[in-house]
Amino acid sequence: MYEQNFQNQELQCVECGAIFEFSAEDQEFYAKKGYSAPKRCPQCRARRKAQQNDNRGGYRERRY
Repeated sequence: MYEQNFQNQELQCVECGAIFEFSAEDQEFYAKKGYSAPKRCPQCRARRKAQQNDNRGGYRERRY
């Protein structure tokens, strides 16, 4: 396998429009996992993840 030369990139969030850095280390991690580059900034990703977790309902006690 060949080695890629990753460099820090500035990306724009599709949700809020903020500019965020996609570091060379993160790019390498994403490439190894087969992920595409992030489309949302870390704050919007965290907010979206929290909303998705809220919609799952969480743990419910089982009643017998």
